[in-house]
Formats: sequence, C-alpha cells, structure tokens
Amino acid sequence: MTKRADFYDAPAHDYLRYWDGRDYENAAEQAAIRRLLHGRHFTSAADVGGGYGRLCLLLQEFADRVTLAEPSSRQLEIAATFLADHPRIEHRQMQADALSFADSSLDLLTMIRVMHHIPEPSTEFSEIARVLRPGGTAVIEVANLAHARNRVRYLLRGQRIPHLPVDIRSEANRHDDEIAFVNHNPHTVIEQLARAGLRTERLLSVSNLRSTTLKKVLSHRVHVAAEVACQRVLAHTFFGPSVFLLLRKA
Repeated sequence: MTKRADFYDAPAHDYLRYWDGRDYENAAEQAAIRRLLHGRHFTSAADVGGGYGRLCLLLQEFADRVTLAEPSSRQLEIAATFLADHPRIEHRQMQADALSFADSSLDLLTMIRVMHHIPEPSTEFSEIARVLRPGGTAVIEVANLAHARNRVRYLLRGQRIPHLPVDIRSEANRHDDEIAFVNHNPHTVIEQLARAGLRTERLLSVSNLRSTTLKKVLSHRVHVAAEVACQRVLAHTFFGPSVFLLLRKA
C-alpha cells in the first residue's frame, strides 16, 4: 500500500463539505482534545494532516502559535478561506513522514484522522519525536481495529484481533493507485510510539455512540453529552472506533 499525499487534491475531495452532517463526530473529537489538554498551555503547536484547518481553531485555545501542516495543496486552498479571519495560524505544505520543522521546535503536535492512511507509521512517529521538544506533548488519533463491534466479529470467527494493521478498502480499491485505508491495533501503535520515544500518558475512547439512529432520536446536545461521559469510562476497553492518545516525548 502506498502513501499518496496528493489524494485530497482532487476537486471531488472537498473535506470541508465532508463534515456536513457529522456534527456529533466533530464535537466528540474536539471534546477529547479539550479533555486531554485541559489546563495546559503551549508556545508552539502544529496540526499534522489537518486538512482545511478544522482543529486549528481549537488549538488556538491552547497555544500561542499554531501551524496547519497539510500535504494537500487543494486542502490548503480551502484553508486559506476557512482560516482567513485567523492570520496567526500559519499554513505550510508538508507530509507527516517529512516534517519541515526544526528539531525540538514544537511544544504540541496533533495528528487526527491521519493514521488510517499510514499502514506502517514508524517514520512518521520518528518525525514527530524529532520535532517535539523534550517533554513535548502529542495527541494522536488511531483508527481502532479493536473496537467493540470488531471484537464480536473476530470472536464469532474464532479469531483474535490481528496485531498488524488491516486493510479496510473494498476489493475494487485494493491496488497501489488507491490511497491506503487501514485500522490499527492500538496496543501495537502504543508499542511503536514507545520505540520512537513517545510515552503514552492517557487515552480516550472516542465516537463511542456513532450511530445514524442515535443522531435521529437524540438531540445533538444530549448525544454529545453522553459521548463525553463515555470517553474516559470506556478508554481502556478500546470500545469506540477511534482511540485518542496523549503522549509525551521522553
């Protein structure tokens, strides 16, 4: 499986419009980041693979300087409009496996909804460790292979959750011209991060109540409140489809 930084350059990939109807998912992720970073403040932060800058506005609450680090020129064009009223947010084109930040130059780095495109993340983790200062903080989201529904599926097959990433692309898209889509075993990812010098301090289970039915029967406020109540309680069961990790550089 290849890494294709230009995948989201196509006009059809309007990532801003992707979030239409996904208010619950957006709120769930923002709540997780706020909980993990609560009470902290940083000098310099970067959101790696941040698309059009969806989470950069949130990071401004925690950092004096924020950089959107995004490989897609198309998404950076959208960001120029989306972030037009926020001139303190810098936009830079770069890829997660070749970050153009100086060594030990960042206090905080986030990487959300990126890992599902990275089958083997060792290079990316090394880059994150390189650009973080000693004691620096990272928040990384993992597309979770070990979520509750998957555990039931594998149990019914008499199988264990795989240690290695699993390709979740359709059969028609399983070729090298198509971008990778994988789910990761969070235990494996935590081990990989530790080898890169990034120690896991906390984790949260996120998007635990992602359901079209619940979106219809619950108000947005109640749906999100229930999600927030679940994130820490279900964290160590890896219940939800996303796992958010709070990391510290050794």
